[in-house]
Amino acid sequence: MNKLIAILFVISLASCKSNSQKVNEIETNKKVEVSQSGGEETIQKRESNMPEIRKSDEEWKKQLSDKEYYVLREEGTERPFTSDLLGEKREGTFVCKACQLPLFASDTKYKSGTGWPSFYEPIDQKHITENTDHHLGYARTEVECVRCAGHLGHVFNDGPQPTGLRYCINGVSLAFEPKE
Repeated sequence: MNKLIAILFVISLASCKSNSQKVNEIETNKKVEVSQSGGEETIQKRESNMPEIRKSDEEWKKQLSDKEYYVLREEGTERPFTSDLLGEKREGTFVCKACQLPLFASDTKYKSGTGWPSFYEPIDQKHITENTDHHLGYARTEVECVRCAGHLGHVFNDGPQPTGLRYCINGVSLAFEPKE
């Protein structure tokens, strides 16, 4: 029995080392920031070639409305079915309200029935970061703008094909730019 336990232990160590090497390979050219918020540790992966926008709380408060600041900077959530963008059907691009980074194309938007604008994929995966959020007592995947770290919403695995994802995004964190 002790030999079996020893063998399993060695196999598990080898597996951990292999997974660690894979993570290190994946993380090449990325900067990892670890922060504490609400007692939960989150890890944000940011592409090194995307310039970050950093502003003080006072600067953000001057630029954003109270509701925009609450959602984008304090990780709040707008009430469902209140966004003007919920019914937006024109062709165009949804950009970050704080820094105007293009986030979602109109052809990836769909009616999810949840009360928030929903998309099945971002314009470019490098334009968002995904973090684990435990604010409601269970794990969710939070979505942020990679350039300004503004809170956008969450992503879930119950969306339509081709991705099967539902990016459930606060409309107040987006601006719409119609195609000309």
